Amino acid sequence: MPTVIYPGTFDPITNGHTDLIERAGRMFDQVVVAVAYNPKKQPLLTLEERVELVEECTAHLDNVRVTGFSNLLAEFVREQNATVILRGLRAVSDFEYEFQLADMNRRLAPEVESVFLTPANHLSYISSTLIREIASLGGDISEFVPPAVAAALARKFGRQ
Repeated sequence: MPTVIYPGTFDPITNGHTDLIERAGRMFDQVVVAVAYNPKKQPLLTLEERVELVEECTAHLDNVRVTGFSNLLAEFVREQNATVILRGLRAVSDFEYEFQLADMNRRLAPEVESVFLTPANHLSYISSTLIREIASLGGDISEFVPPAVAAALARKFGRQ
């Protein structure tokens, strides 16, 4: 089985993300979770914090590796000797954007395939944006994120 790259900003990683990572780990020999340095999105957490949290949340998975990246995804995939990009689809609204990305990646790296997974139904409404907003307002995010993430966001927002 090939190596799959699961790219994203993971600001922060959620239970929806970990669901996809665990399932990809059963489908592929190696999963590389590629944490994007993307200043355009103005992330709450630094790249180093995001990489550390993803590492902590996936430490129980032997075939998962986490790394940050700041170059073009097509180039990064080649650098990693991967042949597959994994993307998550939560809702129909995600499809058009993800389809456009897949087409562009196919043009930039025709040897690389994109595959899509949907999270478990009970996780499909979770997004990092919503998690950041709930946490910033003092809401309980514990059922939506791994414990390390809940603790990190509590610290970030001065609630711990």
